[in-house]
Amino acid sequence: VQLQASGGGSVQPGGPLRLSCASSERSFGTYTGGWFRQAPGKEREFVAAIHRGNSHTYYADSVKGRFTMSRDGAKNTLYLQMNSLKPDDTAVYYCAASRTVLSSIRDANQYPYWGQGTLVTVSS
Repeated sequence: VQLQASGGGSVQPGGPLRLSCASSERSFGTYTGGWFRQAPGKEREFVAAIHRGNSHTYYADSVKGRFTMSRDGAKNTLYLQMNSLKPDDTAVYYCAASRTVLSSIRDANQYPYWGQGTLVTVSS
């Protein structure tokens, strides 16, 4: 399964950005999907996820209320809409996916498929 992340860039604090994660898998709309990020000098951390069954979404406390994860099954694409961006959101963002229901949707080690990462820089 190949994932292609895109949409990163430079934005001023308070601005929006939307990330996309596309796959060629026709059943991608039924996958568990996740977004993770890694800032310079820090470990990779969970950002958001969407359940494969009920499409319920989960968020890290640091982004709750600002970020929204969604999917478009027809386009085989996951999205991460990021609003009110802060300098602390600066990181490389990775999308991840799994065909199965995960015991811990926030655990990066449980996702077998990963995109290449897209850089988000929030700076004035």
